[in-house]
Amino acid sequence: MKRVFLLAALVAIVAGCGGPGNSASSGGTGSPGTASAKVLRYPLPDNPTSLDPGIVQDGDTIDVLQQIYEGLVTWNEKNEVAPLLAESWTIEDGGKTYVFKLKKGVKFHNGREVTAADFKWTWERNLNPALKSQTAGAYMSDIVGATDIVNGKATELKGVTVVDDHTLKVTTDKPRPYFLGKMTYLTYAALPKESTPAEEFAETKLMVGTGPFTPSEYVPQAIIKLAANPNYHGGKPPLDSIERRVVKDAATRLNLFRQGQLDMLQVERMDVEALQKDEKLKDQLKFNDRPSIFYVGMNSGDAYPPFKDRRVRRAFAMAIDRDAIVKTYLGGINQAALGIVPPGVPGHREKPASSIPYNVEEAKKLLAEAGYPGGKGLPPIDMRFRQARKDISLVAEAVAAQLQENLGVTVKLSETPWQAYLERYNKGENGFFHMRWAADYLDPQNFLSHMLTTDGPENHIYYSNPEFDKLCAEADGIMDLNKRLELYAKAEDIVLQDAPWVPIYFQKDAELISPKVAGLRTSLFGWLPHTATDIK
Repeated sequence: MKRVFLLAALVAIVAGCGGPGNSASSGGTGSPGTASAKVLRYPLPDNPTSLDPGIVQDGDTIDVLQQIYEGLVTWNEKNEVAPLLAESWTIEDGGKTYVFKLKKGVKFHNGREVTAADFKWTWERNLNPALKSQTAGAYMSDIVGATDIVNGKATELKGVTVVDDHTLKVTTDKPRPYFLGKMTYLTYAALPKESTPAEEFAETKLMVGTGPFTPSEYVPQAIIKLAANPNYHGGKPPLDSIERRVVKDAATRLNLFRQGQLDMLQVERMDVEALQKDEKLKDQLKFNDRPSIFYVGMNSGDAYPPFKDRRVRRAFAMAIDRDAIVKTYLGGINQAALGIVPPGVPGHREKPASSIPYNVEEAKKLLAEAGYPGGKGLPPIDMRFRQARKDISLVAEAVAAQLQENLGVTVKLSETPWQAYLERYNKGENGFFHMRWAADYLDPQNFLSHMLTTDGPENHIYYSNPEFDKLCAEADGIMDLNKRLELYAKAEDIVLQDAPWVPIYFQKDAELISPKVAGLRTSLFGWLPHTATDIK
């Protein structure tokens, strides 16, 4: 009954917006809204968390915004950093200075040509404390002067120099071999000063970028529509538009695909076995590895004080059977994660010896040593996880069941709306939680230093180990890849043994793609901006 109601309500809302399913069902060519328009339709599992590229921090929203906004560099289909609004660059000063030559003739959606000054202004805007961005400081901190702006000590980004309208010089605090990868993040995308407010914006009329699509309609909790940019510097996309319905229920999403109302869909693991036996859909089912890890986090701060004790964290880690979770709950599709750095990222190790094994008896001993025999004396535990993603809830349920059976620990499951979950996470309020971290750039720094060093920008669990910090700091600042990977491996060994995270599995997406869809560009990160995508 709930699913029928959700679908009926969604159809009613969408019909009021002009019927997103009507124009795309027949393919063909024409203008958006006509029966022959080329419209790509795929769902969002939740409402976009922000319309502002200086704020965004989740993958689903990034996939929407990357159609609208662009930076100097991007990822290509070979998983390499490639030119975008910069046509070329040189690296000088031993790896500390980058000189970018901008592509000429690129225009914002408002018709004005982009200049080097737009980048400097945008980056200063994103770093300004007034924006309250969780991402700008994290991804721009390597630039000289960035942290001064974040801390309110400066307004100008000293490490960025506008040489002329089409030349931009960027200086980092020391050699950063992963810096170009960081620059693919949307917080580096250019915005026009004349129409962009200092604070976070939430109106589509303020979404002015340089990308292949522009926003044409947005109904929160229902749909966002994007129209092709006819003046795109890379040439008008083959598509006329993109429609992203917000469909929170997994069964509803799959039914809409079956009915031909969606063209692409990320499938939950529980549906894969049936789809593999479905004569109509099995050939449309594709599998793709992603450089991402799903893990269980244990906050070493005040959110759940027992996790300050390393023995408690290790006991929990030893009581969680990741192999059983992957095989039984997720259908054996994913690779169980023994380490933190995923496949596809340099430094990934299949079987690090430091990985904590499943060992119930040892887990019981450790928990008793910490003063909680059989789980007695532990304060109530809430396990937070994202709402509307069935795979995530299945893993949370499995973890709770294993901890109850193996340690006598009762875990209350707290399914939380995505926006609220992120707000709690950013404030360090999630004591025990299940979450994903997906690579922003293909470097172990993004998983170790970025996530888990004491001052790491994404360390919202208050984990701290001075030896781990030292190894990461050394690896972060040298250019020799082999030496870096050796140091990161030692750092990963430390954090695996300390167990602030329990790695569960590495991501493999199961996706349904209609045979009508052509020209999709993909990388390890997923679907790239739809500059070549077509509907046949």
